Amino acid sequence: QVEVVQSGGGLVQAGGSLRLSCAASGSIGRIAGWAWYRQAPGGQREFVAARVSGGATNYPDSVKGRFAISVDNTDNTMYLQMNNLKSEDTAVYYCNYQARRRPGGQIYTYWGQGTQVTVSS
Repeated sequence: QVEVVQSGGGLVQAGGSLRLSCAASGSIGRIAGWAWYRQAPGGQREFVAARVSGGATNYPDSVKGRFAISVDNTDNTMYLQMNNLKSEDTAVYYCNYQARRRPGGQIYTYWGQGTQVTVSS
């Protein structure tokens, strides 16, 4: 059983910063990728940040230079540091783990419960 718990988020003024955390516990296996997504009201879930096991990161242009994903391999925790927040960053944010239970095995995806980020202008 794998449990993924998010924390952080809340209300911040435009230009401010927030850090989201996400921790996975249980038999998650070997993590191949970490990611963050967000979903604004009435919108689809969109990609925000990703990191693969080799360390490479990827961001969409909308957050590049403002958001940063980091991980702590010792306890399967990931973070999303969000700086210079804008009103359009308002959304529910979800963390995402992709992991294999055995080498070369199937990729399993695990999601956090979501956390609200609201940026006031």
